[in-house]
Amino acid sequence: MVQVTQSLPLTGGDVAIEGAVSVEQTAAGLHPWRLPVTRRDLFEPSVVTRASMPAGVRLTFVSDTSSVLLEIAPAGVAPEPPWIFDLLVDGALHQRLAPEPTAESMHFVDVPAGEHRLELYLPSQYAPVVIRALKIDAGASVRGWHDDRRRIVFYGSSITHCRHAAGPSETWPALVARQFDLHLTSLGYGGDCHMDPVVGRMIAGLPADFIGLKLGINMMGSLSASDRSFRAMAIGLIETIRDGHPDTPLAVVSPICHPPDETTQNAAGMTLQRMRQRLAEACALLRGHGDANLHYVDGLRIMGVDDVHLYVDQMHPSAEGYHFLAAGWSREVAPKLGLS
Repeated sequence: MVQVTQSLPLTGGDVAIEGAVSVEQTAAGLHPWRLPVTRRDLFEPSVVTRASMPAGVRLTFVSDTSSVLLEIAPAGVAPEPPWIFDLLVDGALHQRLAPEPTAESMHFVDVPAGEHRLELYLPSQYAPVVIRALKIDAGASVRGWHDDRRRIVFYGSSITHCRHAAGPSETWPALVARQFDLHLTSLGYGGDCHMDPVVGRMIAGLPADFIGLKLGINMMGSLSASDRSFRAMAIGLIETIRDGHPDTPLAVVSPICHPPDETTQNAAGMTLQRMRQRLAEACALLRGHGDANLHYVDGLRIMGVDDVHLYVDQMHPSAEGYHFLAAGWSREVAPKLGLS
């Protein structure tokens, strides 16, 4: 086996860190973030915690190496479920590794001969990843991959964060992006999709050719909106995003099925049925004011009452369920955005 000795610069060289909003250089190494780290104090602390986790973030480059070694700072505590790293070769999964929380490196091997586009997906589990080094075979070629594909930005809850996916390249946003050959930025924040205005302002400033918002379920459980405020908050979020993306195709998807909350009111008087109604109203009102590129999709058309056997609990899809959700999004949402 060729010894892995060639260390690649993590910044300013051929390696790109895609799917991150910003990258922080720390004493421990390079930390990708899914928010602008210099403005983190403007975000709720719980959002900052989730944004420190690299769902959808990947290292990309082109090389003829036969192996890739990633050195990281140890997690210290075991994520639940355990974290998983995926190496894709020319867009297809080549190897999946699940290191111990104490691991400081992982070695991907047996990359096919010849020059290939390599994408190393960092975990979607609830644990930050700090990168210390990326190494390939001594003497292997390396060049950057200029990813000029159209960009899609997703915003949502734990169902978009997808920590129960089989691997980070098999979250439903990653599956959708790969199906339609899109550059992915995934802003799935487990437990923390509350239509925060500062998140809307961030999305407005991100490059995007398509935008997907999956809204509601966290606000049901955390009582962060009442019937009086929910529709107004949705309109405000969309209007804020429109400040930066006035004509970008944008889809709002309401909650998928969650049997305990479908008709039972929470302490704020909300049900999932009412949330879907209010989101549909918000989109209809904005379309009536000229937003022709805004589209509403009922989440029950993607995963409904007959599909809850694909959940790990009564809320979160299983690994198989995320493939089902991706297929539903591709069927119900993608055509409205002009994706085919």
